[in-house]
Amino acid sequence: MTAPALARKTPFARRKSLVLTIVMSLFILYTLLPLFWLLINATKTQGDLFSTFGLWFGGSFNLWDNIVETFTYRDGIFLRWLGNTLLYVVVGAGGATILATMAGYGLAKYNFRGRKAVFAVIIGAVAVPGTALAVPTFLMFSQLGLTNTPWAIIIPSLISPFGLYLMWVFASDAVPTELLEAARMDGASEMRTFFTISAKLLTPGIVTVLLFAVVATWNNYFLPLIMLSDPAWYPLTVGLNQWNAQATGAAAQPIYNLVITGSLLSIIPIVVAFLMLQRFWQSGLSAGSVKQ
Repeated sequence: MTAPALARKTPFARRKSLVLTIVMSLFILYTLLPLFWLLINATKTQGDLFSTFGLWFGGSFNLWDNIVETFTYRDGIFLRWLGNTLLYVVVGAGGATILATMAGYGLAKYNFRGRKAVFAVIIGAVAVPGTALAVPTFLMFSQLGLTNTPWAIIIPSLISPFGLYLMWVFASDAVPTELLEAARMDGASEMRTFFTISAKLLTPGIVTVLLFAVVATWNNYFLPLIMLSDPAWYPLTVGLNQWNAQATGAAAQPIYNLVITGSLLSIIPIVVAFLMLQRFWQSGLSAGSVKQ
């Protein structure tokens, strides 16, 4: 392309770049504005929440007092809810990641009868929303006597059709079949090949599935709501909603400042987990981009 042609396209390219910049700025504003509101209002007292502008600080900076009250309210039930959520995430999301990784790897690298049927079932399971399965799952667990126990949350969390599908697709390209055949010729067992060779190549995919599972389990609300009746086993989502519901009724006891502060505290572990695991994504973005 000649220099005059490039010069004629320059104004259009600049306008396009300006439009994209404006659109992305709006997306960033849309994403950060609720977080900014949450952070600002977590510093306010109960009275300031209703008497001051929502996007700016109140008359006093009450963040530390709100945090202390959140952790000590009702004998520290917030800490119990936080511990429950961590339990569901570590066992449920961690187990879901392990199962999805091994199952996806096996489906991608081993040939067996019924492989296409399994693929069809997984695709169908991905299309089914979790809320549609909540009531049948509750009825099944009720007959087994597992409702109102941690297992009612952990066992359903172990199944991740989307994570399995994601690992299947990722393992198909990330792990060369020739590398596996070379390891077998050297006498390595299938388990040793998986843990010493394949697992390292699958790290970006494993981290992706892990983050999806962690976020889904951490934000899980509807399943714990119908499965649990004992507040001692509530996760943060259900517990904070219970606090929010105290503002209604004949004996209303609004504690909006604690609800907002608890919501702020509940997102910190997710942000920390993302920042810690982000480098594994970045290391895998260029995988396969350069041919030898």
